[in-house]
Amino acid sequence: MSEITEEKIVIVEETSGTSKETSEHKPVELIEHKHVENVEELPPELEELLQTDPSKGLTTDEVQKRLERFGRNELAEVKTNPFLKFLSYFTGAIAYLIELAGIFAAVVQDWLDFGVIVGLLIVNAFIGFIEEARAENALDALKQTLALKAKVWRDGQFVEVDTAELVPGDIIGLRLGDIVPADGRLLGLSVTGNETDSNLSIDQSALTGESLPVDKGKGATVYSSSIVKQGQMLAVVTKTGGDTFVGRAANLISITVEQGHFQKIVNAIGNFLILITVVLVGIIFIYQMVHFRGTHNGEFLVVIGKCLVLTIAAIPVGLPTVLSVTMAVGAKQLAAKKVIVKRLTAVEEMASVSVLCSDKTGTLTLNELTFDEPYLCPGYSKEDILLYSYLSAEPGANDPIEFAVRTAAEESLDILKNRQNKHEIPGYKVTAFVPFNPTTKMTNATVVSLDNNEVFKVAKGAPQVIIKLVGGDDDAVRAVNSLAARGLRALGVARTNGDNENYELVGMISLLDPPRPDSAETIRRCQAYGVDVKMITGDQLIIAKEVAHRLGMNRVILDANHLVDPDKTEEEVTQHCERADGFAQVIPEHKYRVVELLQKRGLLVGMTGDGVNDAPALKKANVGIAVHGCTDAARSAADIVLLAPGLSTIVDGIMTSRAIFQRMRSYSLYRITSTVHFLMFFFCIILAENWEMRTILLILITLLNDAATLVISVDNTKISQRPDKWRLGQLITLSIVLGIFLTAASFAHFYIAHYVFGIPKDNDNEDKRMETIMYLHISSCPHFVIFSTRLSGFFWENLPSPTFFIAVMGTQIFAMFISIYGLLTPAIGWAWGVGIIGVSLGYFVVLDCVKVIIFRFWSFEFTARVWPTPQRKQKLRNRIERKAFEEKISHNIKKVRKVVLLSKVISAFRSAANKTKTIKA
Repeated sequence: MSEITEEKIVIVEETSGTSKETSEHKPVELIEHKHVENVEELPPELEELLQTDPSKGLTTDEVQKRLERFGRNELAEVKTNPFLKFLSYFTGAIAYLIELAGIFAAVVQDWLDFGVIVGLLIVNAFIGFIEEARAENALDALKQTLALKAKVWRDGQFVEVDTAELVPGDIIGLRLGDIVPADGRLLGLSVTGNETDSNLSIDQSALTGESLPVDKGKGATVYSSSIVKQGQMLAVVTKTGGDTFVGRAANLISITVEQGHFQKIVNAIGNFLILITVVLVGIIFIYQMVHFRGTHNGEFLVVIGKCLVLTIAAIPVGLPTVLSVTMAVGAKQLAAKKVIVKRLTAVEEMASVSVLCSDKTGTLTLNELTFDEPYLCPGYSKEDILLYSYLSAEPGANDPIEFAVRTAAEESLDILKNRQNKHEIPGYKVTAFVPFNPTTKMTNATVVSLDNNEVFKVAKGAPQVIIKLVGGDDDAVRAVNSLAARGLRALGVARTNGDNENYELVGMISLLDPPRPDSAETIRRCQAYGVDVKMITGDQLIIAKEVAHRLGMNRVILDANHLVDPDKTEEEVTQHCERADGFAQVIPEHKYRVVELLQKRGLLVGMTGDGVNDAPALKKANVGIAVHGCTDAARSAADIVLLAPGLSTIVDGIMTSRAIFQRMRSYSLYRITSTVHFLMFFFCIILAENWEMRTILLILITLLNDAATLVISVDNTKISQRPDKWRLGQLITLSIVLGIFLTAASFAHFYIAHYVFGIPKDNDNEDKRMETIMYLHISSCPHFVIFSTRLSGFFWENLPSPTFFIAVMGTQIFAMFISIYGLLTPAIGWAWGVGIIGVSLGYFVVLDCVKVIIFRFWSFEFTARVWPTPQRKQKLRNRIERKAFEEKISHNIKKVRKVVLLSKVISAFRSAANKTKTIKA
């Protein structure tokens, strides 16, 4: 049965066969339920090309000319060279600095350092390249959605051709089960060329998000890749290739090439570290060139070699590797929960997502039309309407409405369960059946009750037809209007009694694409984690509002016109996007625009979907999530693919990604702090004391500490209740403060060892224990800070995992034994070794308190006042205004509550007084 389109009719009383309106009985109108579709005007020059004779079609010569003008009916391919993609992992601020250090190492022929640098760069590139395995076939998948062959009139013959050869003006034939090969306009002619009044039932849910097949007649547009569910008709091709509905989606995907959020963060950290490294090492280079001018120590290559060692030890060579490994481990954890990560950095970005835009059909809902609560006339039950609907349903019909009716009856009625013969209905026999057709808009069955041989008829069809069949029913009209206002589809069911040919109404079936069982809970949990969920669907507005209501969302759903209103500024449209709970009747460009506007607001946006219409927005979003059962186009455009039905695994993804984010942020804070400390200490000590540490010890510190922190990927974390943010200003400021404290500790070790314990500080002295003391201190003291940077509170609020603790402590115990027994450096004995480790452990507790104080003091208001950029000042004003508005609303609500409470008290007193008077009387 094709989609029911309700018309406005007036139901009036009929007396002696004459219809009349009476003052006692006011007519009730049935609300019209129209299908809203985006219609595009074709340019006049293209319209001229569409005036093809439907009985002959285009000639071969004309087809060739149009192929040259419009191109083939296929999507352009964009291929990425795998080798160039691999090389892209050697780009970025930190990578460039590491590569520069590698060049310097080769110049001074320091092959050990050169090997370490090149090895780390290649390892990091392979991790990113192999783990991501980025699927660059979004356009290929969209191409596969096109039909391979098409029936077309050419040179007066109805022939089969490749879809790629279709051109505007071609006359194509569309039949049941066909995939529409190009955008076209229906001609109202059958495949044989005769005029037809019947329509085509088109399933375009994967393109537009509509939950029901759409009924389309003469003059209507059919879209490439939609599916013909019923009927047959000729159409003239209007658009091909990249100009089609699917083609525009492909174009949106191809232009969406932006630097990821995570890469921007890493580059920002890298730029900061590059700046301080280049400045401080540059000053040291100039100082040594001038100070040791004319000596061996002042030679260019010697000075470059010393600066190279500092640079290698200072820059976070392992930062990209540690972060990549952390995300890779997280991706494997998500895979165990049936969440497949295609782009590795999406793991980090998902933790920061604050808005989740979701498609409705097939994502929040099942995309399966199902039986909802019916309207029943007196004397009939839900079982009755299901039985009569089943009796009048066409067996095996390829129609979602008939399928929904039959499925609901078979699942609910006992007599239809456990039947030996699925074609028989126990106790009943259908002796005649008239299937649905567009003229009558109903099905009709003649049924015999085998219990008493009663013969009766059952009719099922469009509400206006069934209501007219029973002679009118105002209550039924109101019921249908109520269902229509909620976006539910109604079907009337009526039957005759015995030999009486008059029909009486049984009730109205209501049908809806229902929410998935876990959708409401998923939305609630997302909101609890600070993620705002917005529904963006191509379905009708009233249907979207009803689904939003059932999902526990607010019903502020706007139609797509709000996104393209020429009378509104982009700022006003952006505010609509922020405040609305969703948009309906959208096309792919609209979904793309919603995501784009929210991103311009500084928000990280996630997008879920399953259809071709979702693919551009999935690619544009910071994190695109393709749900179970999605199309190839959606799967290819997405960063994350859900293998399990429903959206519940999204919450698992959010929690896992936030845990991973905390580990990455912890390591980044530790590594920046270590770099700041290292540069500040050696900058000052070289200028003040001309004291240096051997290359092998500096590299040993870097390798041991970075190797230990690789296991941060399995460390315990404290998951935040709000979307995570890097807050680079806070991160760098805290790193500088902690770096200053560590530098102070390093100087304390240096001068206390020299002045209190008499350890020589001169590098030329035979007693080189100072180098060992400073090696063990610089290895352990900054390294233990990672126990503090794991969370914003005190370190004991969430203790590290045993594996992480053992790895960190193990490297420092190893360094301690090296220092105690002098394996690579002069021995300092147990007293110095244990003492330095003990002081480092105690000092990290002091730094932990400093960190907590800074986190508690720091706020956005503080940032906006210390570094008042125009954007921050505007954001601060907006926050203050919003807070004042919310306080005003809260104050008014309290007033209203007081008035209501006072009214109830007065009412209670009056009621009690009246009772007292009654008793006395």
